[in-house]
Amino acid sequence: MTSTPLRKDAARNWDRIVAVARELVDRGTPLQLNDVARRTGLGVGTVYRHFATPEALLEALATPCLEDLAAHGRRALADTDPRRALEGFLTRTIEAQVTDASLAPVAAASADALPRTTELKETLWSTGATLLDRARAAGAVRPDLAAADLVPLMCGIAYAVDIRGGASADRIDTAHRYLTALLGGLWAAPTAA
Repeated sequence: MTSTPLRKDAARNWDRIVAVARELVDRGTPLQLNDVARRTGLGVGTVYRHFATPEALLEALATPCLEDLAAHGRRALADTDPRRALEGFLTRTIEAQVTDASLAPVAAASADALPRTTELKETLWSTGATLLDRARAAGAVRPDLAAADLVPLMCGIAYAVDIRGGASADRIDTAHRYLTALLGGLWAAPTAA
């Protein structure tokens, strides 16, 4: 969506496009702008005026989730317990990955269609790195764990949950179980007295 307010009819069209795209993504159907136009009853040109590419539309779907994660990250950075802050951030991240079908492909993309997506992804990466550094400095996590490891590990859990399948509540429970197992391997072993 542009930074200038849309006319009422344009805003309604934007909402219709996004609603149809959300339904398609949630069903696992690849986004094709011509298909979205047909399903909304709008002209192809109208859809392309709002979203130049399917990637831009997918990123628009993921933006609220990315913004929510960024806000959660800010709260985690304010937490004085480094282990709890990292665990809370990773938990919220994995919950988002298994409940919002637009998030994983946007997070995995090497290039972004929208500047806001790039900004949010950089914020999230930086937040995760800072939280990991704080936990490492506090001796709460293994010293060999790198910030670059976090995204593939979270994506791996989300992929494993997708393969297992199930209803939404089951997927969240499975994600929590897998994350708990992963965190068990990340936490530093207590030092012998």
